[in-house]
Amino acid sequence: MDGKIRKNIRSGLNVAIVLKKDQRSGILTEGIVRDILTKSPNHPHGIKVRLSDGQVGRVQKILSE
Repeated sequence: MDGKIRKNIRSGLNVAIVLKKDQRSGILTEGIVRDILTKSPNHPHGIKVRLSDGQVGRVQKILSE
């Protein structure tokens, strides 16, 4: 599934995101989606989400349904 399309992402999904501070290195952070922050139907760098632990970043991979 593509993390650049908003309709693929919903609360409760296990995803890998890239945090703002890790964009240059590409380090991914795993977590559960709490909120979807991007309003547009797609975004070239990934849909911005807030994880259950409060971290915010853009979805790079959807790990599980």
